Amino acid sequence: MKSILVVHPERCVGCRSCELACAVAHSQSKTLLGALLEEKPPKQRVWVEKGGAYSAPLQCRHCEKAPCVAICPTAALWRRNPDSPVVLDHGRCIGCRWCLMACPFGVIRMDTKDGAIVKCDLCAERLANGEIPACVESCHVGALTLEKVDDVVEHKREAFLLRIERAAEAAKP
Repeated sequence: MKSILVVHPERCVGCRSCELACAVAHSQSKTLLGALLEEKPPKQRVWVEKGGAYSAPLQCRHCEKAPCVAICPTAALWRRNPDSPVVLDHGRCIGCRWCLMACPFGVIRMDTKDGAIVKCDLCAERLANGEIPACVESCHVGALTLEKVDDVVEHKREAFLLRIERAAEAAKP
């Protein structure tokens, strides 16, 4: 069953621990100290942005019909199967930036030093080992969660029905 990354912006405190955990998870050493000492610093694939009164972590949403995958001329962006995350084959990326323009969420970034893109891969390596993405694990306020799609849909349905029930009770004379 497919899992998705759910963002709860009302919980985010803007601490950026998800950014740091992401960079460490994508480093050679997989440790904070090791990542700091690496010749080529690791790149985070999540960015905390402030919008009005809220801060929110932004990263790839791994769209079901991902426009970035469809438009990539070299198939550098791909997914193993419909339930797997969209991943990047760095060796195939030519830096054309078509995916940046196609992404409906604006979460793919360009690495100007490498001439290739940087995007969230949902910590595919960690998922393969039965772990959750580093950003989710590091978020101590629960602003990021990895949830099964069916559970998210059920929760939304229950919340909607509760709002209708409360509105009906409030309208009673």
